[in-house]
Amino acid sequence: MNLEKITRIGCIALGVLGLIFLAIVFISGDDSIEMAARSGNYVAITPIIVLSQIILFIAVAVTLTFSLRTIAKDKAKMMNAIKSAGLFLIVVIFAFVLSSGVETPMRDGKVLSAMGSKLVGTGIRVFFILSFIAIALMVFPGTKKIFKK
Repeated sequence: MNLEKITRIGCIALGVLGLIFLAIVFISGDDSIEMAARSGNYVAITPIIVLSQIILFIAVAVTLTFSLRTIAKDKAKMMNAIKSAGLFLIVVIFAFVLSSGVETPMRDGKVLSAMGSKLVGTGIRVFFILSFIAIALMVFPGTKKIFKK
């Protein structure tokens, strides 16, 4: 069998499994699922969640495999990927240095550690830095064209 047939059979099998699990949820009904969930019984929902996780893992693995194979074949693409990864790493390090960590009590009574707080702050700062860069890269060429006329 070739890869296309295997992929088609796998997709059909996952789709049929999804339909079966969806039918189980519909047959169970909202009220019985809610009552079971209150007692800690997630039997009707767990198969759908596991199937979703499996499909996500397969999609990520296939995407990474084919992306890395394509990048590895072309030296220029490889250099661009390395440069981009390096720049992203610089942004993350910069955000980590700017972040401060403070132990924070949470609503459930647990305490977020200082390092956990610092990592959360780093993630937020990385998001804002990359958002600012993206907006600047969209706005700058437009304003440059306006002032050239």
